[in-house]
Order: sequence, then C-alpha cells, then structure tokens
Amino acid sequence: MLSRKFLSIVVTIAIAILTFFSSNSVAFALGGTQPTINEAAPEFTLSTNTGDGEISLSDYRGQWVVLYFYPKDFTPGCTLEARRFQQDLSKYQAKNTQILGVSADDTESHEEFCDSEGLKFPLLADTTGKVSKSYGSWLGFMSLRHTYIIDPDGILRATFLGVQPAIHSAEVLARLDELQQSNS
Repeated sequence: MLSRKFLSIVVTIAIAILTFFSSNSVAFALGGTQPTINEAAPEFTLSTNTGDGEISLSDYRGQWVVLYFYPKDFTPGCTLEARRFQQDLSKYQAKNTQILGVSADDTESHEEFCDSEGLKFPLLADTTGKVSKSYGSWLGFMSLRHTYIIDPDGILRATFLGVQPAIHSAEVLARLDELQQSNS
C-alpha cells in the first residue's frame, strides 16, 4: 500500500510538471499523432474488469462513446475525473453514450479502483500502451489525459487535450449535446 501511495505521488508530480510546462493543448499531443476528426476512430480490444473480460470499440456501434485516457488509478486527478464521470453517468446514458476509461493499469487495479470509487462504467487495461499510442495518448509508461468522442458509426467527432479533471465531464457533456444536435 505504501508503494502504491509513493507511485501515485510520483505520477501526480510528473503530470503537474507536464501541465506546468505545457502552455497550450498542442503540447499535450506529446503522446504522438492524434487520430483525425471525422474519420474512423482506431479500433481496439482491451481487457477489462467487467462483463466478459474484454471490450472492443466495435461492441458499441449504435451508441456514442466517450473514450477517456488517464495516467493512473488512485491518483488525485484521475480519481476526481472518474468521480465526475460517475456523477454524470445517468446524463450520458440518457444520451445513448457509453463511457470507457483507459490506462496502463492492469484489470486488478481497475477492479479495486471501481470498487473504491463506486464506478459503474468499464475501465480498460492498456498495459502495453498500444491503444494509447494509436490515439496519440502515450507518454512512454502511462497514458496522457486525453478524451475522444466517437459517434455511433465509429467516427471520431471530438478530441480533448489538456483536460482539467474537475470540469471535464461537464465540458464533454456540452460538446456531446452540440454533436448530437448537429447530427439530428
């Protein structure tokens, strides 16, 4: 438990340093090339602590998807961001939208995190960083805090870089409203 707390502190400091030295969203694209808006979102299948143990993006065709990448379970910013998504979960469900969280943590860590925080949406284990890399959200050993909105046809419609955990869910809901209204 002490090593988890130490690691959480180290990751939090690293994220704070990255945030401090990044004056705009483009700097947060350090993770690689971002996928192109209005094109097919990169497909994936990852392990999860829920359901059948694996989730693919294609499982959610016919629904909107909020795919959010975050650095580490149990860190302050990641916990706040997850709590906000959970707090707004019924609003997302009313909009036919599935939230999927992705980090390099394994499924055991995700299970503990979901239990600890009462999270009712899937967290996906990208332990090799392969999916994070395909979304331009990988920083060598962890996912960066990026979010993507994907429409029911699997097309990427919005990207959020340089996320502020306390207000992020509200920002995503507002953008989702805009996108769904323009698709009507």
